[in-house]
Amino acid sequence: MNVIGIGTDICETSRISDMIAKHGDGFVERICTPREIEYCSVRRAATQHYAGRWAAKESILKALGTGWAKGIQWVDLEILNEPGGEPKVTLHGAAREWANERGIGEVLISISHSDKYAVAFATALAAR
Repeated sequence: MNVIGIGTDICETSRISDMIAKHGDGFVERICTPREIEYCSVRRAATQHYAGRWAAKESILKALGTGWAKGIQWVDLEILNEPGGEPKVTLHGAAREWANERGIGEVLISISHSDKYAVAFATALAAR
């Protein structure tokens, strides 16, 4: 299991709350896939979950080594939870293409959040 890249990010939940209040559903739909919206929106602390997705996607971009380049969009990075709660990353579109070019087969993610902050750590692993 070779590590190709790592990334971390922290986000204030109030920042995401402010963006949702200012831009409404358009903001959420630009940042999250429909399945992520379905997951986050039914949570009691939905804003914390959206902030967690934001931090996770930022950390994934760092692990991929791209930042917001290579034509990658927010929804090219999808984080869904397994039945036991483990978050899993699926790359789509330009993010998947870039990962393939770099030999990245999987991205692991850890997300944590509280009422004030969300933090995430991503590890990009080489394809087997």
